[in-house]
Amino acid sequence: MVGGWFDAEDLAGTFRTFEAISEQNPTIQTTLVMGPWAHGGWLRSDGKGLGPMDFQAPTSARFQQIAFSFFEGYLKGKGSPELARAVVFQTGANRWVSESNWPPANVIKRPLFLRANRKLSFDPPQAGEQPYDEYVSDPKSPVPYVERPPADLASEYMYGDQRFAAARPDVLTYVSEPLERDLTMAGPVSPRLRVSTSGTDSDFDVKLIDIYPDQGASPGRRQLVRGEPMRAKFRNSLSQPQAMIPGEITAIGFEMPGIYHAFRRGHRIGVQIQSSWFPLTDLNPQTFVDAARAARADFVKVTERVYHAPQAASQIQVLVQP
Repeated sequence: MVGGWFDAEDLAGTFRTFEAISEQNPTIQTTLVMGPWAHGGWLRSDGKGLGPMDFQAPTSARFQQIAFSFFEGYLKGKGSPELARAVVFQTGANRWVSESNWPPANVIKRPLFLRANRKLSFDPPQAGEQPYDEYVSDPKSPVPYVERPPADLASEYMYGDQRFAAARPDVLTYVSEPLERDLTMAGPVSPRLRVSTSGTDSDFDVKLIDIYPDQGASPGRRQLVRGEPMRAKFRNSLSQPQAMIPGEITAIGFEMPGIYHAFRRGHRIGVQIQSSWFPLTDLNPQTFVDAARAARADFVKVTERVYHAPQAASQIQVLVQP
Protein backbone atom coordinates (compact mmCIF):
# COMPACT_ATOMS: atom_id res chain seq x y z
CA MET A 1 0.00 0.00 0.00
CA VAL A 2 1.42 3.36 -1.00
CA GLY A 3 0.21 6.82 -0.07
CA GLY A 4 1.34 10.40 0.42
CA TRP A 5 1.29 12.37 3.66
CA PHE A 6 -0.06 15.34 1.67
CA ASP A 7 -2.71 13.49 -0.35
CA ALA A 8 -5.74 15.79 -0.56
CA GLU A 9 -7.88 13.14 -2.30
CA ASP A 10 -8.10 10.18 0.10
CA LEU A 11 -5.28 10.06 2.63
CA ALA A 12 -7.34 8.02 5.10
CA GLY A 13 -8.05 5.36 2.47
CA THR A 14 -4.43 4.21 2.40
CA PHE A 15 -4.40 3.56 6.14
CA ARG A 16 -7.80 1.88 6.10
CA THR A 17 -6.73 -0.46 3.31
CA PHE A 18 -3.51 -1.33 5.12
CA GLU A 19 -5.35 -1.98 8.39
CA ALA A 20 -8.09 -4.08 6.74
CA ILE A 21 -5.67 -6.28 4.81
CA SER A 22 -3.46 -6.69 7.88
CA GLU A 23 -6.44 -7.76 9.99
CA GLN A 24 -8.09 -10.08 7.47
CA ASN A 25 -4.90 -11.54 5.97
CA PRO A 26 -2.44 -11.62 8.89
CA THR A 27 -0.17 -14.30 7.39
CA ILE A 28 0.78 -12.49 4.17
CA GLN A 29 3.48 -9.90 3.74
CA THR A 30 1.93 -6.45 3.84
CA THR A 31 3.98 -3.28 3.52
CA LEU A 32 2.91 0.32 3.97
CA VAL A 33 4.89 2.99 2.13
CA MET A 34 4.14 6.62 3.00
CA GLY A 35 6.14 9.39 1.40
CA PRO A 36 6.04 13.20 1.28
CA TRP A 37 3.77 13.28 -1.73
CA ALA A 38 0.48 14.68 -2.94
CA HIS A 39 -2.02 12.34 -4.63
CA GLY A 40 -0.06 10.02 -6.93
CA GLY A 41 3.09 12.05 -6.33
CA TRP A 42 5.27 8.93 -6.15
CA LEU A 43 4.68 8.48 -9.90
CA ARG A 44 3.94 12.01 -11.11
CA SER A 45 7.07 13.74 -9.79
CA ASP A 46 10.58 13.03 -8.60
CA GLY A 47 9.50 13.91 -5.06
CA LYS A 48 12.36 16.33 -4.39
CA GLY A 49 10.00 18.90 -2.95
CA LEU A 50 6.42 20.06 -2.63
CA GLY A 51 5.41 23.70 -2.48
CA PRO A 52 7.89 25.47 -0.16
CA MET A 53 9.20 22.16 1.24
CA ASP A 54 12.59 20.80 0.15
CA PHE A 55 13.05 17.08 0.87
CA GLN A 56 16.70 17.17 -0.18
CA ALA A 57 16.46 14.04 -2.36
CA PRO A 58 14.26 12.50 -5.09
CA THR A 59 11.97 10.64 -2.68
CA SER A 60 9.96 8.94 -5.43
CA ALA A 61 13.03 6.87 -6.32
CA ARG A 62 12.78 5.12 -2.96
CA PHE A 63 9.26 3.90 -3.72
CA GLN A 64 10.32 2.76 -7.19
CA GLN A 65 13.10 0.67 -5.62
CA ILE A 66 10.62 -0.91 -3.21
CA ALA A 67 8.08 -1.62 -5.96
CA PHE A 68 10.77 -3.12 -8.22
CA SER A 69 11.94 -5.48 -5.45
CA PHE A 70 8.34 -6.49 -4.73
CA PHE A 71 7.49 -7.32 -8.36
CA GLU A 72 10.80 -9.05 -9.00
CA GLY A 73 9.99 -11.38 -6.13
CA TYR A 74 6.28 -11.98 -6.67
CA LEU A 75 6.07 -11.84 -10.48
CA LYS A 76 9.43 -13.28 -11.49
CA GLY A 77 10.24 -15.45 -8.47
CA LYS A 78 13.60 -13.80 -7.88
CA GLY A 79 13.73 -14.36 -4.15
CA SER A 80 11.52 -13.10 -1.38
CA PRO A 81 11.66 -9.29 -1.12
CA GLU A 82 12.92 -8.16 2.27
CA LEU A 83 10.51 -5.37 3.01
CA ALA A 84 9.82 -3.76 6.36
CA ARG A 85 6.28 -3.64 7.66
CA ALA A 86 6.26 0.12 7.15
CA VAL A 87 8.65 2.28 5.14
CA VAL A 88 7.74 5.83 6.06
CA PHE A 89 9.18 9.26 5.35
CA GLN A 90 9.59 11.38 8.44
CA THR A 91 8.50 14.90 7.54
CA GLY A 92 10.27 17.66 9.40
CA ALA A 93 13.46 15.58 9.57
CA ASN A 94 13.41 14.60 5.85
CA ARG A 95 14.49 10.98 6.25
CA TRP A 96 13.20 7.51 5.48
CA VAL A 97 12.62 5.11 8.38
CA SER A 98 11.77 1.41 8.35
CA GLU A 99 9.40 0.30 11.11
CA SER A 100 8.36 -3.21 12.13
CA ASN A 101 4.79 -2.04 12.67
CA TRP A 102 2.50 0.90 12.01
CA PRO A 103 1.99 2.84 14.15
CA PRO A 104 5.47 2.08 15.52
CA ALA A 105 5.48 -0.28 18.49
CA ASN A 106 7.42 2.11 20.73
CA VAL A 107 5.03 5.08 20.62
CA ILE A 108 3.61 6.53 23.83
CA LYS A 109 0.17 8.12 23.94
CA ARG A 110 0.40 11.66 25.30
CA PRO A 111 -2.33 14.28 25.63
CA LEU A 112 -1.66 17.82 24.45
CA PHE A 113 -3.90 19.99 26.62
CA LEU A 114 -5.50 23.25 25.59
CA ARG A 115 -4.77 25.78 28.33
CA ALA A 116 -5.82 29.27 29.32
CA ASN A 117 -4.24 32.22 27.48
CA ARG A 118 -4.18 30.12 24.28
CA LYS A 119 -1.38 27.92 25.56
CA LEU A 120 -0.74 24.31 24.56
CA SER A 121 0.97 21.96 26.99
CA PHE A 122 1.51 18.33 27.94
CA ASP A 123 0.60 19.41 31.48
CA PRO A 124 -3.14 19.44 32.34
CA PRO A 125 -5.04 22.64 33.19
CA GLN A 126 -5.07 23.82 36.77
CA ALA A 127 -7.88 25.06 39.00
CA GLY A 128 -8.41 28.80 38.78
CA GLU A 129 -7.49 29.13 35.11
CA GLN A 130 -9.94 30.74 32.68
CA PRO A 131 -12.18 27.71 31.92
CA TYR A 132 -12.96 28.32 28.23
CA ASP A 133 -12.36 30.38 25.11
CA GLU A 134 -15.15 31.45 22.79
CA TYR A 135 -15.67 32.81 19.31
CA VAL A 136 -18.56 33.69 17.02
CA SER A 137 -19.08 31.47 13.96
CA ASP A 138 -20.93 33.22 11.14
CA PRO A 139 -21.94 31.22 8.01
CA LYS A 140 -21.90 34.49 6.06
CA SER A 141 -18.15 34.82 6.72
CA PRO A 142 -16.67 31.30 6.82
CA VAL A 143 -13.02 30.50 7.43
CA PRO A 144 -11.46 29.56 4.07
CA TYR A 145 -9.27 26.46 3.76
CA VAL A 146 -6.58 28.49 1.98
CA GLU A 147 -6.18 32.25 2.09
CA ARG A 148 -7.61 32.76 -1.43
CA PRO A 149 -9.51 29.66 -2.55
CA PRO A 150 -9.28 28.97 -6.30
CA ALA A 151 -12.02 27.46 -8.44
CA ASP A 152 -10.49 23.97 -8.20
CA LEU A 153 -9.24 22.05 -5.17
CA ALA A 154 -6.07 23.66 -3.84
CA SER A 155 -4.19 20.54 -2.75
CA GLU A 156 -1.53 22.70 -1.13
CA TYR A 157 -3.94 23.23 1.76
CA MET A 158 -2.52 19.95 3.14
CA TYR A 159 0.70 21.75 4.09
CA GLY A 160 -0.37 25.39 3.84
CA ASP A 161 0.76 28.26 6.04
CA GLN A 162 -1.95 28.91 8.66
CA ARG A 163 -0.97 32.46 9.61
CA PHE A 164 -3.93 33.83 7.64
CA ALA A 165 -6.32 31.76 9.79
CA ALA A 166 -4.59 32.68 13.05
CA ALA A 167 -5.37 36.33 12.34
CA ARG A 168 -9.14 35.72 12.32
CA PRO A 169 -11.30 36.25 15.44
CA ASP A 170 -13.29 33.07 14.67
CA VAL A 171 -10.22 30.80 14.91
CA LEU A 172 -8.75 29.74 18.26
CA THR A 173 -4.98 29.20 18.14
CA TYR A 174 -3.15 27.40 20.95
CA VAL A 175 0.66 27.43 20.99
CA SER A 176 3.26 25.50 23.00
CA GLU A 177 6.53 26.79 24.35
CA PRO A 178 9.53 26.34 22.01
CA LEU A 179 10.64 22.73 22.07
CA GLU A 180 13.88 22.03 23.91
CA ARG A 181 14.53 18.93 21.79
CA ASP A 182 13.11 17.26 18.70
CA LEU A 183 9.72 15.60 19.22
CA THR A 184 8.40 12.98 16.77
CA MET A 185 4.72 12.11 16.47
CA ALA A 186 3.90 8.85 14.69
CA GLY A 187 0.38 7.56 14.02
CA PRO A 188 -3.16 8.95 14.18
CA VAL A 189 -4.00 12.23 15.92
CA SER A 190 -7.10 12.10 18.13
CA PRO A 191 -8.87 15.30 19.29
CA ARG A 192 -10.89 14.93 22.50
CA LEU A 193 -12.76 18.22 22.87
CA ARG A 194 -15.21 19.62 25.40
CA VAL A 195 -17.32 22.23 23.62
CA SER A 196 -20.65 24.01 23.67
CA THR A 197 -22.62 26.09 21.20
CA SER A 198 -25.52 28.52 21.34
CA GLY A 199 -26.99 26.67 18.33
CA THR A 200 -28.08 23.06 17.79
CA ASP A 201 -25.26 21.94 15.48
CA SER A 202 -21.74 23.11 14.65
CA ASP A 203 -18.54 22.00 12.97
CA PHE A 204 -15.38 21.74 15.02
CA ASP A 205 -12.39 21.61 12.70
CA VAL A 206 -9.04 20.81 14.30
CA LYS A 207 -5.61 21.55 12.83
CA LEU A 208 -2.21 20.41 14.14
CA ILE A 209 0.50 22.87 13.13
CA ASP A 210 4.30 23.07 13.11
CA ILE A 211 5.28 26.64 14.00
CA TYR A 212 8.72 27.63 12.74
CA PRO A 213 11.00 29.99 14.71
CA ASP A 214 11.00 33.65 13.79
CA GLN A 215 14.60 33.31 12.60
CA GLY A 216 16.06 30.79 10.18
CA ALA A 217 14.45 28.93 7.31
CA SER A 218 10.81 29.87 6.64
CA PRO A 219 10.67 32.36 9.55
CA GLY A 220 7.35 32.31 11.38
CA ARG A 221 5.77 29.78 9.03
CA ARG A 222 2.82 27.86 10.49
CA GLN A 223 2.75 24.66 8.46
CA LEU A 224 -0.33 22.48 8.62
CA VAL A 225 0.68 18.95 9.63
CA ARG A 226 -2.80 17.46 9.81
CA GLY A 227 -6.34 18.83 9.83
CA GLU A 228 -9.76 17.25 9.94
CA PRO A 229 -13.37 18.47 10.27
CA MET A 230 -16.04 17.04 12.58
CA ARG A 231 -19.74 17.87 12.26
CA ALA A 232 -21.04 17.74 15.83
CA LYS A 233 -24.39 16.11 15.04
CA PHE A 234 -22.44 13.04 13.84
CA ARG A 235 -20.30 12.89 16.98
CA ASN A 236 -21.82 9.59 18.11
CA SER A 237 -23.15 8.10 14.86
CA LEU A 238 -23.02 8.84 11.14
CA SER A 239 -26.43 7.24 10.63
CA GLN A 240 -28.26 8.68 13.66
CA PRO A 241 -27.39 12.38 14.02
CA GLN A 242 -28.05 14.11 17.33
CA ALA A 243 -28.70 17.77 17.96
CA MET A 244 -26.51 19.79 20.29
CA ILE A 245 -28.23 21.21 23.34
CA PRO A 246 -27.57 24.96 23.43
CA GLY A 247 -25.11 25.89 26.17
CA GLU A 248 -24.45 22.30 27.29
CA ILE A 249 -20.85 21.08 27.48
CA THR A 250 -20.53 18.20 25.03
CA ALA A 251 -17.73 15.72 24.40
CA ILE A 252 -16.57 15.40 20.81
CA GLY A 253 -13.88 12.89 19.90
CA PHE A 254 -12.61 11.67 16.54
CA GLU A 255 -9.50 10.36 14.84
CA MET A 256 -7.50 12.23 12.21
CA PRO A 257 -5.35 10.39 9.62
CA GLY A 258 -1.85 9.47 10.75
CA ILE A 259 1.32 11.52 10.62
CA TYR A 260 5.03 10.85 10.97
CA HIS A 261 6.44 14.26 11.74
CA ALA A 262 9.43 15.57 13.63
CA PHE A 263 8.82 18.89 15.35
CA ARG A 264 12.35 20.23 15.55
CA ARG A 265 14.06 21.83 18.52
CA GLY A 266 13.13 25.52 18.71
CA HIS A 267 9.85 24.98 16.87
CA ARG A 268 6.50 25.21 18.63
CA ILE A 269 3.44 22.99 18.34
CA GLY A 270 0.21 24.70 17.41
CA VAL A 271 -3.45 23.71 17.40
CA GLN A 272 -6.21 25.67 15.68
CA ILE A 273 -9.95 25.15 16.22
CA GLN A 274 -12.59 26.71 14.01
CA SER A 275 -16.17 26.00 12.88
CA SER A 276 -15.91 26.34 9.11
CA TRP A 277 -13.40 25.30 6.44
CA PHE A 278 -14.99 26.62 3.28
CA PRO A 279 -15.41 25.37 0.62
CA LEU A 280 -13.46 22.24 1.56
CA THR A 281 -16.48 21.36 3.70
CA ASP A 282 -19.99 22.65 3.05
CA LEU A 283 -21.41 25.37 5.27
CA ASN A 284 -23.04 24.13 8.45
CA PRO A 285 -26.31 26.03 9.04
CA GLN A 286 -25.56 25.64 12.77
CA THR A 287 -29.13 24.51 13.28
CA PHE A 288 -30.13 20.85 13.41
CA VAL A 289 -31.33 20.47 9.82
CA ASP A 290 -30.21 18.64 6.70
CA ALA A 291 -27.58 21.04 5.34
CA ALA A 292 -28.31 20.01 1.74
CA ARG A 293 -31.93 21.13 2.10
CA ALA A 294 -31.44 24.05 4.46
CA ALA A 295 -33.26 27.31 3.78
CA ARG A 296 -31.50 30.64 3.99
CA ALA A 297 -33.14 31.31 7.36
CA ASP A 298 -31.62 28.11 8.79
CA PHE A 299 -28.11 29.56 8.57
CA VAL A 300 -27.50 31.40 11.84
CA LYS A 301 -24.63 33.01 13.70
CA VAL A 302 -23.68 31.16 16.93
CA THR A 303 -21.24 31.45 19.81
CA GLU A 304 -18.88 28.50 20.25
CA ARG A 305 -17.00 27.68 23.44
CA VAL A 306 -14.00 25.38 23.80
CA TYR A 307 -13.37 24.35 27.41
CA HIS A 308 -10.06 23.75 29.15
CA ALA A 309 -11.02 23.53 32.81
CA PRO A 310 -9.68 20.64 34.95
CA GLN A 311 -13.11 18.96 34.91
CA ALA A 312 -13.63 19.67 31.18
CA ALA A 313 -10.17 19.46 29.68
CA SER A 314 -9.99 19.60 25.89
CA GLN A 315 -6.96 17.78 24.53
CA ILE A 316 -5.35 16.39 21.41
CA GLN A 317 -4.08 12.86 21.94
CA VAL A 318 -0.90 12.15 20.00
CA LEU A 319 1.48 9.20 19.73
CA VAL A 320 5.06 10.22 20.53
CA GLN A 321 8.26 8.26 19.92
CA PRO A 322 10.67 8.31 22.88
